[in-house]
Amino acid sequence: MEAAVETGIIIVDHGSRRAESNEMLKQAVQHFSAQSEFDIVEPAHMELAEPSISQAYQRCVERGATRIVVFPYFLSPGRHWSEDIPRLTAAAAGQYPGTSWLVTAPFGMHPGMMTVINDRLEHCLSTFESDVGTCDVCDAHTGCRHFRGEYQSHLGAS
Repeated sequence: MEAAVETGIIIVDHGSRRAESNEMLKQAVQHFSAQSEFDIVEPAHMELAEPSISQAYQRCVERGATRIVVFPYFLSPGRHWSEDIPRLTAAAAGQYPGTSWLVTAPFGMHPGMMTVINDRLEHCLSTFESDVGTCDVCDAHTGCRHFRGEYQSHLGAS
């Protein structure tokens, strides 16, 4: 009888020197983990911050995963997706014979992205017009960051 494959998910972003940016990935992973069917979900940063892809891979294996699926938390399929993340994942996997891995496509033109863009636009416009409320991005800062004053003069200058 063949053993069941336990899948671990690594959601990886670029990584930042800004703690708020790294914290946002952690929150995204927590939200995804709470609503997904996967029991093993770990955050990782490609560079500049921890946990690294190698550390996240190790945590997945320690939690029982034998198959690791890496989701690049990126909009477009650039060099990080096609070269860097697969290279870093292969290096991490080399420490764990008997595991397999794959790197999925980034968000790209996924149909759900159009809903996300529309939702963000509607939310920001409503908070801009009413000057009430914040969002997941603004909550990480002090106050709303619509940058309305910087561009005001350009709006009426046409």
